[in-house]
Amino acid sequence: MKRCILPQETEPSDEALPATRNTFAVNRWRNGAAMAEIDHIAEEVPVALEYNGVSHAVMLATPADLEDFALGFSLSEGIVASPRDVYGIDVEIRPNGVAVKLEIATEAFVGLKARRRALAGRTGCGLCGTESLDEVMRVPAAVHSAASFEPALLDAAFAQLQARQALLRDTGATHAAGWLRADGTVALVREDVGRHNALDKLAGALANGNEDVSRGAVIVTSRASYEMVLKTATIGAGVLAAVSGPTALAVRLAESAGVTLAGFVRAGSFVAYAHSHRLKIS
Repeated sequence: MKRCILPQETEPSDEALPATRNTFAVNRWRNGAAMAEIDHIAEEVPVALEYNGVSHAVMLATPADLEDFALGFSLSEGIVASPRDVYGIDVEIRPNGVAVKLEIATEAFVGLKARRRALAGRTGCGLCGTESLDEVMRVPAAVHSAASFEPALLDAAFAQLQARQALLRDTGATHAAGWLRADGTVALVREDVGRHNALDKLAGALANGNEDVSRGAVIVTSRASYEMVLKTATIGAGVLAAVSGPTALAVRLAESAGVTLAGFVRAGSFVAYAHSHRLKIS
C-alpha cells in the first residue's frame, strides 16, 4: 500500500524522510551554573493529507509512521469507513514538508467533497478548520468491548510505554499512544509531538494489524480530551487510560459511547470517570 516518492528519483526510499529529531547547541542553567551543551530536539513538519489528488488537511506532525497516521486519521475522521476503502498511500517529500497521497474509493471521496472540509491544524489540534458545530460533535457508534483489566496492569502498562518512548527519551517533547493487550502486553507504540497524531498513528497500525480491538485498551501520555475519546471509540476499543485528566465533554462522550475512561493513571492510583466495570474496581 505504501510508497515513498522522492523528487527526481525513481526508486522509493523511506530514508529520505525528514529526521524525527535534530541537534542544537544550547545553554543549560542548573544549580546556579551555566553549561554549553548539545541537545536533541524533536522535529515537527507540515504533513499534507491529499485524497485522490485533492489536499484536505495540513497537520504539524513528527515525520515517522506517516502511513499509519494517514490511515488512522482517515478512519477516525470518518473519511473512509474501512481500510478497504484506501487503495494506496504514497509519501512524497516536498521542499516545504511532506505530502501523504491517498487513493480512496469513489464513494468515500464523494462524501469527503460533500463535507467541504479543509483543516489547517496546529500541532495536535484535531478540530482546527472544522466548518460547523455539527461536524465537531460527531456521535460514534456505541462500543461493544469485552475488555477487562486488573488495576495493577495499568501501572505495568504505562511503565512499558515509557520504556519504549525512544523519541521522548531523546527530546522530552513527544506524546505516545500505546495498545494494551488483554494479557498486559503493550503491543504497539506510536509517538508524535501531537497527542491526536500519536493516537491516529496507533489507529492506523491497528487497522493494518491483527489485534483483537474488542479486548484491548488504548493508553496515552496526555490528557483525555473529547477528540481522544472519539478516536478511541472509532477504533472500537472499550478502554482509554490517560496519565492526565479528562474534560467534561470527554466524560460525557465516554458515557454515551460505552468507553471506559480512566485518568490520572499514576503509580498505584487512577480515577475512573466512565464505565469502571472494565477495570475491576467495583
